[in-house]
Amino acid sequence: MFAAFKTLLVSFLACLVLFGAGLSTLHAQSAAFDLSGPSLRATVTHAGVTLPLSKVPNLTAGDRVRIAAELPTDQSARYHLVLVFLRGATNPPLKGWLFDAETWKLKKATLDVAVPPGAQQALALLVPDVGGAVDAVFKAVREKPGAFVRASQELNQAMLDRARLEAFLNHVRRGEAQGRTAAVSPQLAQSLAVKLDADCLLRQPDTQAACLTQGSNAMVLADSQTSSIAQTLAGAPADIALQLSATPQGGFGYYSPYIGVVRDLARILGAFQSAQLQFIPALSVQQGAATKLLLNTAPSFRKPQSVLVAALPTVAEPSLPPLKSKVEGGICISRPGMFLPVGGAPLVFATDYARQVALSVPLKSGRTLDFPLLADPARGGYALAEEQISAAGMDAVMTGTVHGLWGFQPFQSAQFRLEAPVNPWRVIGEASLVAGRDGNLLLGGGAASCVADVVMQRGTQTSPVEWAAEPGGGVSVKVPLAGVAAGPFTILVRHFGVEQPQRFDLRAFAETSSIAAFAIQAGDNEGLLTGTRLDQVASLDIGGVTFRPGALRRVNGKDELVMAGDPSGVAALRAGETRAVEATLSDGRVLRSRASIGASRPKIALLSKSAERVEPAPALAVTLDDPNLIPADSRLTFSFKAVGPTRLAAGDRVEIAMGEGDPLAVPLQLQDAQVAIATVGPSTALGSSAFGPLRFRVVQNGVASAWQSVAKVVRLPTITSFKCPAGSGPCTLQGTNLFLINSLGVGGNRMLVADGFTGSTLQVPRAADGRVTLALRDQPDAVAFLAMKD
Repeated sequence: MFAAFKTLLVSFLACLVLFGAGLSTLHAQSAAFDLSGPSLRATVTHAGVTLPLSKVPNLTAGDRVRIAAELPTDQSARYHLVLVFLRGATNPPLKGWLFDAETWKLKKATLDVAVPPGAQQALALLVPDVGGAVDAVFKAVREKPGAFVRASQELNQAMLDRARLEAFLNHVRRGEAQGRTAAVSPQLAQSLAVKLDADCLLRQPDTQAACLTQGSNAMVLADSQTSSIAQTLAGAPADIALQLSATPQGGFGYYSPYIGVVRDLARILGAFQSAQLQFIPALSVQQGAATKLLLNTAPSFRKPQSVLVAALPTVAEPSLPPLKSKVEGGICISRPGMFLPVGGAPLVFATDYARQVALSVPLKSGRTLDFPLLADPARGGYALAEEQISAAGMDAVMTGTVHGLWGFQPFQSAQFRLEAPVNPWRVIGEASLVAGRDGNLLLGGGAASCVADVVMQRGTQTSPVEWAAEPGGGVSVKVPLAGVAAGPFTILVRHFGVEQPQRFDLRAFAETSSIAAFAIQAGDNEGLLTGTRLDQVASLDIGGVTFRPGALRRVNGKDELVMAGDPSGVAALRAGETRAVEATLSDGRVLRSRASIGASRPKIALLSKSAERVEPAPALAVTLDDPNLIPADSRLTFSFKAVGPTRLAAGDRVEIAMGEGDPLAVPLQLQDAQVAIATVGPSTALGSSAFGPLRFRVVQNGVASAWQSVAKVVRLPTITSFKCPAGSGPCTLQGTNLFLINSLGVGGNRMLVADGFTGSTLQVPRAADGRVTLALRDQPDAVAFLAMKD
């Protein structure tokens, strides 16, 4: 009889090889476990603790397994519930490792057995009540243990894969009901290690869920923990049936609409088909206290009758969940709805194996706090069962560890840096808070993860401001000062779980002044401060001598501020010394620098000056009533003398400048060591458009004297004639450069000359006294006379 069975087996396998490609394709299309079978009610007791099978990821030698079949009350076909333990692919199970319950007998319907030492796998079989069927099953298991070991492995793998896929689909449908399919699907795929069809998320929202759930082929990805729980083969199988099942023709690598990887169990178990019995796989689906069996082949109640094969958890050391933290930096323990992102163990989201999961937080005081956790695959981690935790009594920085029970086995996994808002913030460094432009405020010492928001308050107005956590644990606050005037303001830092915000009273300063240099010569009462925004300088101290601001001018994009000191104090400043300089600004800030005291300046005084024409006199001369005014086209000669210890020498240089213009050296003649004469033609030296105050100074050995005023230069028009017709009517003034005249005064009346006048004649009212005065554009308040000829 055995020879006949063997011949049948070889013939059956040969047919599979011959028609493998066609059969595998057919199987891939019809291998879905979508037929509802009976249910099992099973519990496992370990160390005095009893759990339903849905909470047990693995069995251990000595565990007591209590199992019964739940069949309809009107069940007509009788089944034996057989529990068999295996010990690997190459080691047949012992004869006493098969247990039989008669499901149709109330007192004999339940099995209550201990897992024997050495067992590695467990199978539950529903065997039809046919004479000798139970013995035939046990004989098949002992003769080919590898096939049933593989069946146990594949069914456990399929069950765990299906649990992940079903969890994904259920949450996708839940997200659809909330209109959040696109939002939750990517995180669900990561949490459950499920392949996501990203193209579905590009569709209209009302079709996204249908797209994600309609074609779930190839959706479940490989997962190390799932494989570790399912694969417990001891040694490589050698029988032909197992070799065939690992080939593409045998179905390896194909996917079903329910589970990720469906090994072709029908081909494995079909090798044992006889005239009486055939083995068909049953996929376990854990539903609380019940284990529902799903079938991918319709059972037969005529010869050969079907034996349903279901896998129990493997007998092995538990594969604890390798949860890992998925957050960098700290998590605020007092944040409402605090969440712990984790990854690496999809089964914690897809099964009930993990229980009593909590966050353990040891404190420096010696206390340890435990907070219950709830798994949430849609967010990718654990949420606290409590809405918010009080930070009272917490440490500033703590380490929280996720722990719980994996079945019966305690586990600890992901760790998190937890922070509590118990330490105050402090300002780090000098804040850049300048009115008119956004500033930056760096805070340190507090808990960045606990900052709820940052608010700026000016008077009665408040507005949120941007802030960001810094890598070192601080907080960088962007202070919006653009368009804000200088003055006080307040930054309020609000924390989760803290009622009162932390307050920082600050001030927006005017644009920061800077000091480039302070130049002062020994013996001078005044020095020159150069830099930017010197209008903010209130005083300057050098060597205990206080200087006050004087005239401020802008030269070449820089400020120059004259600083006047107490004459009695500056006498203590000696040439060649280097002194500390402190400039106090009007807002109280202090800028520091250093200055060297220069050599004493040469001191000079203007003696006299005179101007004479160098060109032929015009027909009608224009005379000036102010001796301090000189025509630009004249030759100016001025003399000056040395004062005090100053002595003049041949190497000295005289420089002149028009207003704030650049200095220009002019010829110098010495009368003696006390007196010198200089000559200059303003329009020749400085240009035909030069006018205004003319200054001069003496430079000796690189040290310049103070500037002194020598005259005011004005440009004069050239008048060639002034004619009045006989009788009445206006007179005619003729000349060149008449645009230099601002207005003419005739007989008590003034006649304005238009801006940019380009003509050579002007009609002037007749004056009774014949007197004509001119107001010049270069000096409108001075009076010039037109010298009339008789």
